[in-house]
Amino acid sequence: MSTEIATTIGHSTSDKVVLYGGLPLAGATLGFFLPRIASWAEGRKWIPFQGALELIAKGDSWWVVAICVAVGLLAGIVLAAMALEDTLKVTITNSGIEFLKNQKTVRVPRDQVAVVFLDGREIVVQDPSSRELARERHDQLKSDAQQIPAAFQAHGYRWSAGGDPYGDRFRRWVEDEPDLPPAVNAVLRARAKAFGQGDKGKADLRELRAEVGKLGYVVRDENKNQYWRPVAG
Repeated sequence: MSTEIATTIGHSTSDKVVLYGGLPLAGATLGFFLPRIASWAEGRKWIPFQGALELIAKGDSWWVVAICVAVGLLAGIVLAAMALEDTLKVTITNSGIEFLKNQKTVRVPRDQVAVVFLDGREIVVQDPSSRELARERHDQLKSDAQQIPAAFQAHGYRWSAGGDPYGDRFRRWVEDEPDLPPAVNAVLRARAKAFGQGDKGKADLRELRAEVGKLGYVVRDENKNQYWRPVAG
């Protein structure tokens, strides 16, 4: 995909400038004033890390300030790298779509894509049978999100401005739903338990969504409730 003309959503030059410029600068600034802050905080028992604060406050010299600035600068760079890694990057070409986040890549070949749309803050890619090939949460601001449809349409992808073309077929899941096979109910029951379990729960929700897809159904979440529909074809 790297040899083709590509459109990228996320990880823009402005994003990198803000992160790698703003966070290191903020860290260095905090480091510069840290000895003064430590002098003020020293002795106030309600403030934690008194030992470290006393050490910084007593080292009233240029090299202490220099070390604090360097540490703050390095911390800002590390935080910027972590923030960038946690931001979804979407690369769109005429031959396919690539989603990259947290060093995990999802690639969808063009010939498998029937339609693309937004479901809230999630970019959804469907195949001709309405099965979801990808569902990834984007990190764009509301104003920037308006550019997402144009990015896909520029490469000839069909965009559904109204969301899921089969959205009217979704039904709210209830435990032991009689219209679902036992295997699907079992997976949805496991997903219901995954809500509220932090990062582990998010990973389980994603993995179990894929399992539902393999069984011929689509599931979407809204306010921790699950809605399901069978694939169209």
